[in-house]
Amino acid sequence: MTTPLTTVVWLRLDLRLADNPALHLAAERGGPVVPLFIWSPEEEGVWQPGAATRWWLHHSLAELSERFAKLGSPLIIRRGAALEVLQSVVRATGADAVYWNRRYEPELIARDKLVKAALVADGLQVQSFNSALLREPWTIATKQGKPYQVFTPFWRACVASANEAPEREQEPVDAPRQLASPSHLPKSDTLTSLGLLPKLSWADEFPKFARPGELHALKRLQEFLADGVLEYDHERDRPDHLGVSRLSPHLHFGELGPRQIREALQLYAHAGDARRKKAAEGFLRQIYWREFAHHLLYHFPHTPEQPLRDEFARFPWLKNYKQLSAWQQGRTGYPIVDAGMRQLWRTGWMHNRVRMIVASFLVKDLLLPWHEGARWFWDTLVDADLANNTLGWQWTAGCGADAAPYFRVFNPTSQGEKFDPVGDYVRRYVPELAKLPAKWIHRPAEAPREVLEAAGVTLGETYPSPLVDHAEAREAALAALQTLRK
Repeated sequence: MTTPLTTVVWLRLDLRLADNPALHLAAERGGPVVPLFIWSPEEEGVWQPGAATRWWLHHSLAELSERFAKLGSPLIIRRGAALEVLQSVVRATGADAVYWNRRYEPELIARDKLVKAALVADGLQVQSFNSALLREPWTIATKQGKPYQVFTPFWRACVASANEAPEREQEPVDAPRQLASPSHLPKSDTLTSLGLLPKLSWADEFPKFARPGELHALKRLQEFLADGVLEYDHERDRPDHLGVSRLSPHLHFGELGPRQIREALQLYAHAGDARRKKAAEGFLRQIYWREFAHHLLYHFPHTPEQPLRDEFARFPWLKNYKQLSAWQQGRTGYPIVDAGMRQLWRTGWMHNRVRMIVASFLVKDLLLPWHEGARWFWDTLVDADLANNTLGWQWTAGCGADAAPYFRVFNPTSQGEKFDPVGDYVRRYVPELAKLPAKWIHRPAEAPREVLEAAGVTLGETYPSPLVDHAEAREAALAALQTLRK
């Protein structure tokens, strides 16, 4: 006999209790709620979660499990094909409905359509909701009815139409205070059985720099509003300072939703002066850059593999795996690049300004394919997100939407001097250069012999000589671009 009003809530990248529409509306039905997480990475195609995100996922699920247990309905964890697991859990609980929050990756859109059709055919009520975006990709278009490919008009259109979406999609909803559990709980796999944690001790230092989970996400947001957002526009390009929010992994895993951030920014701006309002608007613009990334991925689903600008499919990329390995290891001979790559490996995260610098170095100084950088970031970033990763790499390579012109080639030395002027960032992650004075820390290859000796630096031994000469590499990059025009 079917238990009335029992709802399975299929959790994905929405690992939170507050502002979770699927969970909220399931609880409002008044019957038992079965929270379910399914580990089915094969269904994500070639972009299965990387090692760093798996580490984060493990710890996020651990916290979420504890919180669901306190609410009265434990989190069920299963490994297997999504449809088969859902049908199994529905049979075990007698559920009559399955709810979930939408994802926007091409493989998962296709998978979810098949799952929904099969469950509806089984006689179930199936609903999906928006928990991850302020504006879903199909809700906004140019006057010609086409997707946006330039950020600024996209941003302006979103702001102009901010109040057009249904009220439920505008305001965050509260976390349930209590959940009813079905009389027969389905079997749950253990979290450790998913094998999400790395076998090596690579990620041991990650917790020193970020903590997974909804509670940590909310705490980080409040800390940023108290100490960071007011100076964000001035500080966000300084990797030597703590001037950014560090909310990206929380947003990716849905431990925090963009509606919650927008509401917090509105309250922050309302409680202060014009300076606060400007700061809140500046940070909200960055949230809409994330929205833009999802807009592009939805409308151009081929872009994780192929350039948006078709002519770049003919770009004469090089295949120098020795240089690729040096870039991955932070052994390029350019201190700001090496600091960024070592920060990534050590912490699972990299400052956004440095992401642009290291990406430019890979695709323009080394002429290595942007795909190689995208794959490395995908495996090593705790905030690896298909939409943002694709947009960022194609932007840097000059082959995507709103792209930086290909002739814009970051000079890694001058970028280091501008954004890490004293060298504190480099000293933190490239300790073999720590004793170099600020004048030379971004130019060790140009430093006088006596300066290097005093700092204990031997080029080519304790620290590598530059992989390439930047001036020559820039000319080679521009020459490669000319081949497309011919």
